[in-house]
Amino acid sequence: MIPIIYGSIFTASLLCTAIYVFIWHKHFNVNISLIFAFVPIVCLGHYLYSIAGDLGEALTAQKLIYLGSSFLQMFILFSITNLCQIEIKNWIRTLLFFLCTVVFTGALTIGHSDLFYTNISFSVRNGTVFLIREYGPMHTLYYVVVVAFFAIGFAAICYSWAKKKQVPRTIIILLVIPYVIVLGSYFIGKEFGRGIDVMTLGYLLAQIMYLVIAARMNLYDVADTAIDSMVRERAIGYISFDFRYRYLGSNETARLLVPDLNRLAVDEVLGNGASGKKIRHFLDSFRHDEKYNQFIYTFHSEGSSADEEKIYNVNVNYLYEGSWKRGYIVTFTDDTANRKYIRLLDNYNEKLQTEVDQKTQHIVEMHNNLIMSLAVMVESRDNSTGGHIKRTSTGVRILIDEIKKEGTHDLTPEFCRDIVKAAPMHDLGKIAVDDAILRKPGRFTEEEFAIMKQHAAEGARVIHEILRNTDDESFKVVAENVAHYHHERWDGSGYPEGLSGEQIPFEARVMAIADVYDALVSKRVYKEAFSYEKANQIIMEGMGTQFDPGLKTVYEHAKPRLEAYYGGLEEG
Repeated sequence: MIPIIYGSIFTASLLCTAIYVFIWHKHFNVNISLIFAFVPIVCLGHYLYSIAGDLGEALTAQKLIYLGSSFLQMFILFSITNLCQIEIKNWIRTLLFFLCTVVFTGALTIGHSDLFYTNISFSVRNGTVFLIREYGPMHTLYYVVVVAFFAIGFAAICYSWAKKKQVPRTIIILLVIPYVIVLGSYFIGKEFGRGIDVMTLGYLLAQIMYLVIAARMNLYDVADTAIDSMVRERAIGYISFDFRYRYLGSNETARLLVPDLNRLAVDEVLGNGASGKKIRHFLDSFRHDEKYNQFIYTFHSEGSSADEEKIYNVNVNYLYEGSWKRGYIVTFTDDTANRKYIRLLDNYNEKLQTEVDQKTQHIVEMHNNLIMSLAVMVESRDNSTGGHIKRTSTGVRILIDEIKKEGTHDLTPEFCRDIVKAAPMHDLGKIAVDDAILRKPGRFTEEEFAIMKQHAAEGARVIHEILRNTDDESFKVVAENVAHYHHERWDGSGYPEGLSGEQIPFEARVMAIADVYDALVSKRVYKEAFSYEKANQIIMEGMGTQFDPGLKTVYEHAKPRLEAYYGGLEEG
């Protein structure tokens, strides 16, 4: 029975090695390849030991086992330091290799001296091989070396988790598992082995985990080589993400342009910081429609003047591994020189430039009036009693005022201006909803509600088209987010994307409160207005489920002003 078990383990180990050879990539670390070479050697040694017919065969099998196990711990340690981006000096590597060689040389003396084994005897009982021996000083050294390698490797993993932000969190977790498996199987084998060395099975399970690590490494290597193989000028930056917006890597230029990346660990989801929000917008636009993959990004370094700003063309594309799409890559190309050249040409005729500015301002005003007229037209088709746009815009302004007073959210004056300006545009997408549904006085059917929910994404698309050539990129981002995500819920049960928590853009979270509050306290053709007390109860109960709980105190402070504003409307 025991030879069958060891034979099965050896076969499984060879299969793992074959899989590794199949997925092998030139960027794989050589130490991982050696792990897959030496584990089968250990497994083969145990199998040969289980079928040994005499002392000589048993000792030969033992030497084969020690060939693998003497060097395996070194290869595992070197693979850990490589994956954790910890450099080991060449002389230390050489010293560790020499130490492992000394241990294995001691194992080769088995049967010839008392350095490793003493008082050896051999027997077979009930088909099970028993090699009875006492351990010599070289075997004690073997134990010391193995324990030292384990301790150093585990320390490297812990250090990497605490200090190495650019090391993938997933890889660090996967590295711990083989350690626990091998170490645990060693002690289990000592206590419960009963003729079977459980550590052999531990090595096999560790080998399986290293297959997972190798497969995951492919993704990170693709991101790194894609960046390294492109132009290495500081004028170009690269950031890569997987499809869940988890950060995979970037170059130094990208981290300078997008400061949020410096606080983001590899494998963490892109947040909603000032610069991260712009990148998320680029990714959202591309995911919604692959045609929208080109953007403008303006960068001001800290303490620089307006004349020192840099302007980058941004391109979003898929990140490929071979023919497989694995995520997104965002490319920044410095276009400052071209932009400044254009500005220099423009300065040759100040009068003409002034006239152009005046015309442009007039166009902007016409543009804003067109958008507002469009929003009013959409509202006139709705089944509300009218004035929703004006009321929600005022509600957003009141909430923003309270947020600025509270001082817990780091909002720029430009962002505050943009969200108030964007509030009237939040329901533009309803222009695409059929009148029969939009003006229905009662509850929607499931099919009607599914159509109605499309207005959020449609609104973002309409705004993107209207504002696609605007120079005010920050307003465009806010306006699209307000329209797209104001029906998302904090617990992830909203629409259209089912975003949750801080995945929802901050401006949409503010808009959601103003929008729902107006719907509650305003009369509609299908309902009477709720009292302020009832509306307040519903809003407060929704904090943490429908609404951002971080805005709870903001709403509480804004409530008196909201009630005063709506009360004034009733009196009027």
